[in-house]
Amino acid sequence: MQFSNGRPDMVRAINQRWLLKFWKRVKGEQSVPSWQAVQAEDLSRVSHNLSFLDVTGNEAALRFQIISHGATIGHVYGSADCRGKYLDEVLPPNACGDALSPFRQTVTSGHPVYTVHDVTDCKGRVVHFERLLLPFALAGATIDRILASFEFICADGAYDGRDLMKTQTAPPTLRLSATIVPGALT
Repeated sequence: MQFSNGRPDMVRAINQRWLLKFWKRVKGEQSVPSWQAVQAEDLSRVSHNLSFLDVTGNEAALRFQIISHGATIGHVYGSADCRGKYLDEVLPPNACGDALSPFRQTVTSGHPVYTVHDVTDCKGRVVHFERLLLPFALAGATIDRILASFEFICADGAYDGRDLMKTQTAPPTLRLSATIVPGALT
């Protein structure tokens, strides 16, 4: 998967724009913001669309272990609780390779990554799946945590989100993949 350089204004969802501004604010002059800032922030208004992950392994064999996720994430992935599992264990096999690329890009670039995919619900309606990944560090400059924000939008308004990501017969259609570059963060 190729990643273009992007600006924050390409992020469409208001909650994701707010998270991007939060990330920039807590980053300050550091190369990567501290995870303690996330723990101190009240994210309850957006928590249903968030997932928190630990980054394990080295660059050649990165894995992403789910610490927790919101109710919407459990609903669309068909699992109420994935805590302790790795993404490669819970993602559908046909989507695993491309689905993990943005997470790897977040770690290797040290910058937020934004992607938009199209999927279809069980009634054939197109749903835009927007994902914003924000890198954090527990201590120092090593990225070992990712805050992932998900938005699901259907032009028709309503869509059936039950097991949305598990019922795909083909990999999601990629519409956009971008690394939000530091100079573009305002």
